This record gives sequence, structure tokens and C-alpha cells, in this order.
Amino acid sequence: MQPTSKFNWQPVFTMLPSTLALLPFLTPILLAAPAPAPQAATPSFSWASDPSPPIRGPTSLQGGLGPFTVSPTDSAEVDPDSYSLVNGQAAAASLGLYLDFSDEEHPQPIRGDLGGTDPGPQGLQYKRINPDVFAPPGTDNGDVPNIHWPMALSHNRILPGEAGWSRQQNTQQLPIATAMAGVDMRLGPGALRELHWHRANEWALVLNGSVRIQAINNDGATFVDDVQEGDVWFFPSGQPHSLQGLDKGAEFLLVFDDGDFSDGGTNLISEAFLRTPKEVLSKNLHAPLSAFEQLPKDELYIFNGQEAPANIQVQNISGPGGYLTGAQSYSYHFSQQEPYEVEGGSVKIIDPVTFPIASHFSAALVRIHPGAMREIHWHTTSDEWDFFISGSARMSAYIAPTSSVTMDFEAGDVAYIPVPASHYIENVGSEDVVYIEVLQQPKFTDVSLSQWIRLAPEQVVEDTLHLPAELVESLPKDKQYIVQGGLNLTALAGEGSGGIA
Repeated sequence: MQPTSKFNWQPVFTMLPSTLALLPFLTPILLAAPAPAPQAATPSFSWASDPSPPIRGPTSLQGGLGPFTVSPTDSAEVDPDSYSLVNGQAAAASLGLYLDFSDEEHPQPIRGDLGGTDPGPQGLQYKRINPDVFAPPGTDNGDVPNIHWPMALSHNRILPGEAGWSRQQNTQQLPIATAMAGVDMRLGPGALRELHWHRANEWALVLNGSVRIQAINNDGATFVDDVQEGDVWFFPSGQPHSLQGLDKGAEFLLVFDDGDFSDGGTNLISEAFLRTPKEVLSKNLHAPLSAFEQLPKDELYIFNGQEAPANIQVQNISGPGGYLTGAQSYSYHFSQQEPYEVEGGSVKIIDPVTFPIASHFSAALVRIHPGAMREIHWHTTSDEWDFFISGSARMSAYIAPTSSVTMDFEAGDVAYIPVPASHYIENVGSEDVVYIEVLQQPKFTDVSLSQWIRLAPEQVVEDTLHLPAELVESLPKDKQYIVQGGLNLTALAGEGSGGIA
């Protein structure tokens, strides 16, 4: 008896006729197909031949397991024909001459016999705009916290409909700036910075255009004014206010007396309405619920509004507290103040002496001609917050007991100098340097290094510094604020080392 098969042949017999029917069509295709190529032996692994080497190397690469031959082609040398030293770069490092790398294709971190060539990687543009960081003067010493922040590197908050933008500097960007923070803000024509208030005091300088400002104080006294480029306003902490760009919009600088201040954390009237029960709003404002149907669904911050009326008196609404004027005014038309002219530039000072509502904000708008410098000085009770409006400058700050740093600044940059660090600002470009110097003081004051030397006992100065008597006697007894120098910033290169290589 034959064993019974367990395989079911029925499906095979069913498909056989259809398969045989395809043979006349498949045969030419099969005959035309090329014979498979002979397979080579599988090669052993190598870094060069394997298209996907392991993501980690073998343990045989660990140091100390055997001799390792350094590649003769690896080099940190820089071809001396690929670069050249700029004017003043070969001079003694202690002279601290300004090095202009703007036209040098391959700048090198060399001063006198200090430093060495840089084979890369290269951040060329940063080297060109920060020569005193890349190749610092020999007088720089120690470890100084960063005192420089370019506002252009701050994240820009841009708003719909070209209404405007804002960017800021606070302790997140510049940790040393604990006493003050800054905001650079732009409002388009008719755009509004919505009704708001905040915990810090606000001091402002209009940089471009014009803006209408409005506020109310605790007593219900109101204020409205139009300010233009060069004018200043001040709003005390907690006082509600709004800003609106006029015909051609406005850009302005806001300075707050809190280094941690963030403009994204202000109290907004839109949010105040959204976060209050409508029953409470109805009761408080004596209005039906229907009055609140069109409230914004989110914060407004900066937004396009109706054009401000040309006649400002239309918006001058006086309440029981009257209208703020004179010493209580929130604005000062600083643009109309004549500057104090000196040989190397000019200075304009605004402080509570003339703008009393800003009781602890003092500032100087400084203009420095090419080749001139803001004299070496320091402040006794306040840190200094600077914003550069135009030009190219550099600054050295000395911080006790033995540290100093030199940095370079362009328009839009912030500098912060802690009290009582001595410092100067030197114009290293071909156009005027203009910057605003802001202090937290009831009166703008500083200590002038040259005035101190001139008014100190001559014998004490001689015993301490060994300066020639004729030098001390030639110094003016008054503060100079700005000192004019030569336009050739490397002219001293041939006059000696000054004692430090």
C-alpha cells in the first residue's frame, strides 16, 4: 500500500495551465537577459574602501598601546606670503595702537613680539570688526567680564503688517549689566505700542522719526506730547502709557533701571482684559456684556492703529488731576538743547537738574570727532550703560586691582562699565562717533583722570608716577570731557615701547 502524501497538489494543478500559457512570452525575455557577473571575494574591512565605516573607531587607536607616527604633512604654520602686518602691528604691544584689519585678507593675532599666526578656522568678519579682541594691546590683563553686546545679535521680535519690531539687551545677553537693560524699538507710521505698564522705570531717547507719547499718573493727571529725534521721555514704574509712531514712524531707545528687565514681560491692557472675568469687567465699567465681544483674542504689543490726529489737543484729555507740565512733565525736548562744544567734539547733559521727573537718570549725548577721545574717567556711584548711535570706537576698561580689557564698538552696540572702573572711548574711524552715556545718578558727574593729576600735589604725582613736571603743569584744571588727537592712529609706532613689550 502506497503511503498517503500530506502535500496538497490541487493548487498546483489548478495554476499549471495558465503558467504554461505564458511560456511563449517569457522565453525571449529570459534568453535576452545577460548572464550574472561572477562575484568577487568579499574584501576585508578597511577605512578607505568601506562606504559606511563604523561610527566609532577601534580600541586599537587608544593612546599608549604602541608607537604612533605623526603625519609629516600636518602643520600649523601659515605661509608668510599669505598675509601682511597692518600699520602699527609690528610696534611694541604696550603702545596699544589701533590695528585696522578692514582691508587685510588674512589678519593675524600679532602685536610686536606677542601672539602668533592663526591657521584657522577663520571668523574673518569678526576679526576685522574686533581687532582689539583678536590682537589685544599688551596692556590688557587678567580676566574681565564681557562689557560689549551688539544689539544686532539680539533676537528681533517682528510684528505683522510692518507695524514694527523690538530687540533688547538684558542680563541674558550681558550678565555684567545688572543695573540697566536696553530695548531698541521701531514703530511704523500710525503703529502703536499698546497701553501698558511695567515694574521698572523707563528712560527713552528718540533715535529716528517722531512719536506721540501718552500717560496718566496716580493722581489722574494726564500727559500727551509729540517727541522727535533727539528728544527724551521718562515714565515712572507702574505708570500706564502708550506710544504711537507719527507720519514717518519712529525708532527709539528705551533704558530701564533693572538689568533683568524684559520687554516681553510688561503688563498689557489687552491681557488685563482677557484675564479678567467679563462679569467683573461689566460691573467695573458699567457696560453690558455685549461691549466686550470684540476684545482682542491675544496680546497686541505692537500693532497698526488709526492715524494719530494732527491736532494733538484732540487727545489732550484733562481729568481731575489736571495736566502734567513743567517739572512733572514726562518729556524733555533734548533735541533743542545746544551742545557744549570742545575741540574734539561736543557734549550735551540731561539729568534731574533740568528733567526732575527722571529723578535718578542722568545721561550725556557725546559726539567725538575722528582722532579724538572721551577722556579717561570713571563714575563714583553708578555703573555706565552706553549705546553707540554712529561711528567706530574702541574702549579700554580697567577693573581693580590689575585687570583690563579693550573692545571695539560700532553703531548699534551696547557697552557696560561697572562702577568705578576707569575707561575712555576713542574714535578709530573716519566719521564722528555719537553715543549716549546713561547713569543711575541724581546728577551727571564723573572723575577726570587728567584733572585729578593736575590738581593733586605735584610732589605726590612725581613720587608715584615719575611724570615730567612740565607734563603735569600743562594739563588744564578743568575737565576736558573730550581730547583731540591726531588722525594718524599709528603715528606713535616709532617713538618707543613704553617699557612693555
